[in-house]
Amino acid sequence: MVRRREPEIASRRQEEDMDLTYSAKYEEFRKEVCAYLDEHWTADDRAKYGGPEAIFGTISKPDERITEFRIGAIEAGYLYRNVPKQWGGGEQPFDPLKSAIIREEFKSVHAPREMVGQGPSMLVFTLLEHGTDEQKEKFVRDTLLGRLLWCQGYSEPNAGSDLASLRTKAELDGDEWVVNGQKIWTSNAQEADWMFTLVRTEPDAPKHEGISYMLIEMNTPGLEARQMKQITGETDFNEVFLEDARVPKENLVGERGKGWIVSRSTLKHERALIGDTDINRRTLDGLVMMAQVIERNGQPVMKDPVFRNRLVELESRLLSAEYHAMRLLTMQARGQDAGIAGMVPKLNGTQLTYELAITAMDLMGDTGSLAPGEPSAPAMGMFVHAYLWSLGVLIAGGTANIQRNIIAERGLGMPRDPAQKR
Repeated sequence: MVRRREPEIASRRQEEDMDLTYSAKYEEFRKEVCAYLDEHWTADDRAKYGGPEAIFGTISKPDERITEFRIGAIEAGYLYRNVPKQWGGGEQPFDPLKSAIIREEFKSVHAPREMVGQGPSMLVFTLLEHGTDEQKEKFVRDTLLGRLLWCQGYSEPNAGSDLASLRTKAELDGDEWVVNGQKIWTSNAQEADWMFTLVRTEPDAPKHEGISYMLIEMNTPGLEARQMKQITGETDFNEVFLEDARVPKENLVGERGKGWIVSRSTLKHERALIGDTDINRRTLDGLVMMAQVIERNGQPVMKDPVFRNRLVELESRLLSAEYHAMRLLTMQARGQDAGIAGMVPKLNGTQLTYELAITAMDLMGDTGSLAPGEPSAPAMGMFVHAYLWSLGVLIAGGTANIQRNIIAERGLGMPRDPAQKR
């Protein structure tokens, strides 16, 4: 028996049932949120912005109505609650349960939520932790509202999982840095206004100690972004070339040569973006629907016990991921550090994304290879796209094997991978 109750109660071992309902205090807060949405997000708004992708799921700059709503919701304390008002946030006391309720209710009516992406979800919190007041004033508010778009310049052709091997260098010339090098797999660089990146400013220092964290405007002379066609046929990724690009001295975040420490803040938030259980839940629901429609040997594939068993295994793993997310929410509510447990969603979520896509391809057989847009493509080619995309997600934000090593060594105290000792 599973009932909803406040997540902080969920892990009490003495209780026989898991109860995930919210307390009366939080249900009263839910009523306040719903009343606010009823007044400020009209029926016309809900009809116009019926798909969540239109209001928060893309890097594109929002329209005036969405920005207007976000500004009001920030002032009311519902969005960017942990960002100080001085820098454009709601500045509310930390309460992960209230934040969870806000996400639930805003999502239910397709109201604009907090912007996702590399700027609002990664850079902002890095600046709040390491940036100067001038940098916060210049960048944070406009980034939260989607007026400034960002890309991340980390990976290089010879510096992927071993990011500290990067070679892009910056040399100080008066009040400017002169930057030369190349970045790769830079998502959405073709649309971004700015890039936060890592450069080597101390060439003689040990590789982790000679790196600085820098902000570069994308229209800087000497910077060129070239789109790369992906296996999906899309062009979200880019190569970025820097040739004598001149960047103001004050665009370093944190201390010179201490960029590796600053980058840890960014990577922490990047991994939290990857492996979303909501996306995997929608994929699994679609997979179940397909299994009920596609027939083999005169009956729906859903009646095949072998295939049903695969679905049960996927459902079990997804439930495990969803309950682990509740566990992390519980730890937040108690003020506990998630530690290595916070890395599990990214590793498990991306692996599950891949296995869901593989199962969908097996279900559809030969027709599953038809590209999106082909008239006979099952589900409009959605699953073949999901499969091709899942191959990259396994690598994004740190490869699965790197994540396993970190969890094993730092979390479980296991010895280092012998290959790393050489």
